Amino acid sequence: MPSAIAQLLDTRWFPPFARVILTFCFWGSGLAKLADLDAASAEMAYFGFSPPMLVAILVALVQIVGSALIIIDRAAWLGAGMLATFTGLTILLVHDFWNMTGPDAVGHFHTATEHVTVIGAMMVAALLSRRTRSVRTAERTHAATA
Repeated sequence: MPSAIAQLLDTRWFPPFARVILTFCFWGSGLAKLADLDAASAEMAYFGFSPPMLVAILVALVQIVGSALIIIDRAAWLGAGMLATFTGLTILLVHDFWNMTGPDAVGHFHTATEHVTVIGAMMVAALLSRRTRSVRTAERTHAATA
């Protein structure tokens, strides 16, 4: 790895910045829903969810809370699990390309495959959070016994 990349990855600011960017599509969507609950409710009604306002609020909360847990790296496994589950459910409930034909099916297929990648990213986020914590714990233990 080039030393400039290694130095960037080793800075204190890069990991939280990366977590903010990783979760952008979720917290951005959640904040947009809260900023315009009528539009969020209309979106939920369009997809057949009822009661749409309650579903919109719950979706926004899952998106924001899940993102926050990852960004602050506290219970990141839970935040990643929330967002991965939400993303998986959107494939099943909204992007069900197998029930469509023509251009709609193709578009929703591509969105669904992108969502699978996002689920993988949430798995990596949980994994890296755990490994980082394990390393920090081991370093503290080593320092205390040295």
